[in-house]
Amino acid sequence: MTGTASLKPVALPDYGVPRYIPKIAAQTYQARFARFMDAIATKGFDAAVVYADREHCANISWLTGFDPRFEEALLVAVRGNDPVIITGPENVGLAAITPLGATSLLWPGFGLLGQDRTKAIPLPELLAKAGLQKGHKIGAIGWKYFLANEVESAGVATDLPAYVAGMLAAIGPVANATGIMASPIDGLRSQIEIEELARFEFLATHSSEAIKRVILGLKPGMTEFEAASLMQPLGYPVCCHPMLSTGERARFGLGSPSDTVIERGAMFTAAFGYQGSLTARAGFVVETADELPAGAKDYADAFVARYWEAAAEWYETIGIGVSGGEIDRKMRARLDNDFFKLALNPGHLIHIDEWMHSPVRPGSTETFRSGQAVQLDMIPAAGNAYFTTNIEDGIALLDGRGRSEFAERFPEAWGRIEARRAFMADGLGILMKPEVLPFSNLAGWLPAYLLNPGLAISRA
Repeated sequence: MTGTASLKPVALPDYGVPRYIPKIAAQTYQARFARFMDAIATKGFDAAVVYADREHCANISWLTGFDPRFEEALLVAVRGNDPVIITGPENVGLAAITPLGATSLLWPGFGLLGQDRTKAIPLPELLAKAGLQKGHKIGAIGWKYFLANEVESAGVATDLPAYVAGMLAAIGPVANATGIMASPIDGLRSQIEIEELARFEFLATHSSEAIKRVILGLKPGMTEFEAASLMQPLGYPVCCHPMLSTGERARFGLGSPSDTVIERGAMFTAAFGYQGSLTARAGFVVETADELPAGAKDYADAFVARYWEAAAEWYETIGIGVSGGEIDRKMRARLDNDFFKLALNPGHLIHIDEWMHSPVRPGSTETFRSGQAVQLDMIPAAGNAYFTTNIEDGIALLDGRGRSEFAERFPEAWGRIEARRAFMADGLGILMKPEVLPFSNLAGWLPAYLLNPGLAISRA
């Protein structure tokens, strides 16, 4: 659908929220690990070592169902051997009962400072016990890999802690194998099973409801802490820290809430995301245009509506077989200018980690595939009186066969997806391809005045 968007009365539907989260079966983890070992062999490695800590747990969590708390961990996967997890004293019990099934070994050096380390077995001995042998070619998997213009010898540069990397190098040649997990072209985590997508839909629903509660409950005179308390988190692991800030601090976007009192007319930004999801919104704490800053009284029409039109084109363009370069080109044509000053890539893959990788880059020929989760993430960093706006939410892509399976196995979630698509088409004028499945309860919804959420941008 084409047409000029503007601020209109829009009734945001109540899609409901799920009570029970879909489960991942042990057989799914076993199938993942088998694919992982096949990929390791294809790349010519004898073994792989996957590093994890609290901030970077996605790879080990996806493979095993275990994510370390407080401590670090190594998953050692040697061809022909059963998997072994080496971790600290607080996690060694959890690591022994993973859905994958793995041997758990204790190395107190992964524990917190001050815990007893006097009886620690040296880590090289534990690595040998896990199956690593002298001369093994080892694939090291952290959370990034590097380009030739970034670091010298990019193919072997790793982001594992130096003491771990050094111990591995003493065993055999080490290369960075993180692309096996995170590549947007053929990374194992870039192709998501139906049950994992259903989990992400559950989590995206609750993430978006958290931000919805903040917007609908926002009042001048609250502290940022009080506004953030409206998020009412479930307690499930988040993919990033909760964000909420106002005033000049909001220009930086990443701040945590404080005791600052929220003033009428203030700039405002908030984001919340469980693993597999993120929802963010930004704008002004105003009810009408009269309360906007001087020089930005036309904020709704000149800035928010034009940004929303770019987001609508994003939704209508993305699909199976569409290249990241096409998305990038279209969004930069609208937003990469001195007025909006587009920051970051206009879209990326989302997974257990908030940003796994992105095929959306200038000139990228990497195409989107069925079974991927994608985040609409376009942030104007205007640096002027218009401040910014934001409509960040996630979608999944599924072909006809995948959609049929999803609808059959998870009918309640499928009903929410269909209702969101209907609202976006009929209520907002966003017509998406059938494979585009919105996961957020706020998908497409962007109020220009945060104290007047009954008005939102639409071209319907």
